[in-house]
Amino acid sequence: MRFLFRWLLRLASLAIVLAVVAVALVYYLASRSLPDYSKELSVAGLTADVEIVRDNSNVPHIFARSDRDAYFGLGYAHAQDRLWQMMLLRRTAQGRLSELFGRRTLETDSLIRRLDLYNLARSSVEAQTPETLDALEAYAAGVNARIEEINNSSLGRGAPEFFLFDARMPPWQPADSIAVIKVMALQLSGHLSEEVLRARTSLALDDPDRLADVLPDIPGDGVAALPEYAELAPGARRHAELAPASGEDFLMPLPERGQAGASNAWAAAPDRSASGGTLLAGDPHLGLTAPSIWYLARLQLSSGGVIGGTIPGIPAVMVGRSQQLGWAITSSYLDDQDLHLEELNPDNNNEYRTPDGWAEFRTRRSIIEIKDAAPVTITQRWTENGPVLPGSVYDLGSITPQGHVMSLSWTALSGSDTSMSAAVGLMKAGDVREAIDVSELYVAPSQNLTLIDDETVAMKTIGTFPRRAANHQSRGRLPSPGWINTNRWQGRLPYDQNPEFVAPEGGIVGNTNNKIIDRDFPRHMSFEWGDSQRVMRWRAMMQGREVHTRDSFIEAQLDTVSPAARTLLPLIGSDLWYTGEAAPEGTPERRRRQALDLLAEWNGEMNEHLPEPLIYAAWLRALQERLIRDDLGPVADAYDHVEPLFIERVFRDIDGAAAWCDVVRSAAEETCTDIARLALDDALVWIDETYGTALESLRWGDAHEAVHEHQVLGEVPILKTFVNIRQSTSGGDFTLQRGRTSGAPEHPFRNVHAAGYRGVYDFADPDSSVFIIATGQSGHLLSRHYDDLGQLWRRGEYIPMSLDPELARAAAVGVTRLRAE
Repeated sequence: MRFLFRWLLRLASLAIVLAVVAVALVYYLASRSLPDYSKELSVAGLTADVEIVRDNSNVPHIFARSDRDAYFGLGYAHAQDRLWQMMLLRRTAQGRLSELFGRRTLETDSLIRRLDLYNLARSSVEAQTPETLDALEAYAAGVNARIEEINNSSLGRGAPEFFLFDARMPPWQPADSIAVIKVMALQLSGHLSEEVLRARTSLALDDPDRLADVLPDIPGDGVAALPEYAELAPGARRHAELAPASGEDFLMPLPERGQAGASNAWAAAPDRSASGGTLLAGDPHLGLTAPSIWYLARLQLSSGGVIGGTIPGIPAVMVGRSQQLGWAITSSYLDDQDLHLEELNPDNNNEYRTPDGWAEFRTRRSIIEIKDAAPVTITQRWTENGPVLPGSVYDLGSITPQGHVMSLSWTALSGSDTSMSAAVGLMKAGDVREAIDVSELYVAPSQNLTLIDDETVAMKTIGTFPRRAANHQSRGRLPSPGWINTNRWQGRLPYDQNPEFVAPEGGIVGNTNNKIIDRDFPRHMSFEWGDSQRVMRWRAMMQGREVHTRDSFIEAQLDTVSPAARTLLPLIGSDLWYTGEAAPEGTPERRRRQALDLLAEWNGEMNEHLPEPLIYAAWLRALQERLIRDDLGPVADAYDHVEPLFIERVFRDIDGAAAWCDVVRSAAEETCTDIARLALDDALVWIDETYGTALESLRWGDAHEAVHEHQVLGEVPILKTFVNIRQSTSGGDFTLQRGRTSGAPEHPFRNVHAAGYRGVYDFADPDSSVFIIATGQSGHLLSRHYDDLGQLWRRGEYIPMSLDPELARAAAVGVTRLRAE
């Protein structure tokens, strides 16, 4: 026995030693790719030396003697910190993820290949301005200089992820940067999903008048009645035949409904500023990832310094300021996507109907290489309207009649896309008017560009506006027959017709993705908008002060009061407050009374430390589920977020919307009060099962946890503990400090889509401007800069946004000198 014990002890000791050695080896290999920020390096491709000063927050300040060398330095810095992220974005745009991840990403690659994003990016290279071509080539050379350094010096393959996946890194090309913009356009475009949902809902409803309730228009002038989708698409399946929407594929860049893009931006003219200078605040919202999609950087160009938020892979400051100009972007919600039904020739499925008869699809075969599996060959098909989409995209198959396919018209499907030239030109614009003029080159994704110079504030919608016929059958709100001329796009509207607000009366301009114009179709811009709630709080905060300061703009940016909660709670609880009988402790009636008492004293602030936001959110979620489930069946799964305008229409009984409160499949006739009471009980049961604690002890932040998930390693056991960043957060779906919830059954209130970048710029004292990103500058999980800015972001703090070189050098974490060979 002692002999056996000794050998077991020896084997256990050996296993421990081997484990320690393995961990040490893994750490050593991974740490080899940690960038050295204090060094000198001779590189080819420079005309003069470049200096990259990393300030205390690891923001690179790139000093060069020419613009070309500055872009080279930005490419090098991006590749130092975010090489894996850049390679993943490029593979996404190329439809080559399956070479790394196997069949998990086959659907993603198939869709991207059918859209042909990368080939469109390649053909767009020659459309750029000479200055932009120079920037793209120099940036690519900077990225490739870092790749060459990694290969020559055995720097751990450049990032730890490359030890787990294919380490081959082809040289970066100018087309790669344009392709990244196209992937971002896909992530920020939501009208495709809205058209599909509107069609699915139309087919599920018995009463077509109820469609305006559950998919309400933003208040304003009315919209003319639309045909039912069944009229546009005879043979489309109704009711029980409809399948629930399919789940997302791994790394699919298609946005979930409601997460196509959101953001805030507002500006104040000198006469509305306490300091006498213009003010600008901006915080674009995207899905939370680790690392963030945003990367802070400063460039010294011939026109002066430029600083702000960049996207690795793109040689431009996308949001930020120069010495003359400040700019911010918000998703405009321009309707720049249309679905078209394409009828197949019953005698030849290689042909589809056009206004002039049958025509052949434009086709190309494409081979998708798959890790550990045989390659798959797909056939890309294009019509005159655009590419044919697979039926799995947003469950398009459920609304496509037999003998038809669905094609997509989309402004981003341009082979002469000059959006990159607009982004590069914006950095050198000298004033608001010059910035508006250069932005005519911008194609997609459409944005509202908020601008300030020393004297003027402005907002301009940029991006291509499709021209539709006045008698378009669905007005772009539903898939329409593509063989009818009036349903096809008729070119584009002139840029001068894009909404523009320069030096507005009142001195304040801004956007929260709210409705900004109310023009008649077809010059309407959009029927779908991203916000009907935050704008009410923003308007109150802007008009609540005669003059503003940098701090008042920060206060608005971080505001967590929900106007939706303030509006809806009095409506849904009007017959429940103070009307119940006394109930003993431990009964559902007593617990309901406790919840109502807490909500009665609540001001609508979605503070992470309070219980009321969680009770309110759970109640509204349960209420909407009870209202729509019996009418919509499986289509109700797509409505995973509360729509405040729908709830308000129902409880105010606008146009008979209270009919939603009656459960169709029950004999009794339920009232809205009945449904509100039942929904509150549902919510309290769910809270008890999920959190199991007294209502007073609940914390909204426990449910509204911001999860910055690593896109590849975030679900891997053990590793996810190190690569994912989790933070308790305030805010919600309808607060200015927006934290869009997931809507997923297992974690419905998890914060998954928020302001990954925040910036506030004061032109009275530009060096007092501030900014922040949601994680850290580095994408390397062993770097102290992987998440060091995350806690500042969570607490609503910022770091200085200065163009003063000496401030950058003070307490710098390193200085890299790139020597021209």
